[in-house]
Amino acid sequence: MNATADRKFFTVDEANRALPYVSRIVEDVRRTYRRAIDLQEQIEHPLPGAEEVVMQRDYAAAIDELNRYVDELGQVGVELKDYDMGLIDFPSMHEGREVCLCWKRGENSVAAWHETDAGFAGRQSVELLDEQPADD
Repeated sequence: MNATADRKFFTVDEANRALPYVSRIVEDVRRTYRRAIDLQEQIEHPLPGAEEVVMQRDYAAAIDELNRYVDELGQVGVELKDYDMGLIDFPSMHEGREVCLCWKRGENSVAAWHETDAGFAGRQSVELLDEQPADD
């Protein structure tokens, strides 16, 4: 079975239409991630009288919740790249090759893309995807 054939690839319009749903999940991810980090710090540096068993249970529950959100994003067809930044890649195709449409929490729309191996640092405007080379 071809994994690429089974994958969802987004156009910019499709990614932007999915954004309201994706952004709500990303907010849940960020909230849960921060709670997990706080609990981890409490476990590593407990205050006198702190109940470690309760903190361990709460931490495990937060990690389970976080994994469910990541799975939900995967079902949409997107990949969470950074929990705290809320960085999401939408798989896309451009000129016969896979690229990533890129969105970060707080942005109003999917307005950037990058090569699959370039990551966040290689972000470019989605307007460049539509540009065609000039005829000489």
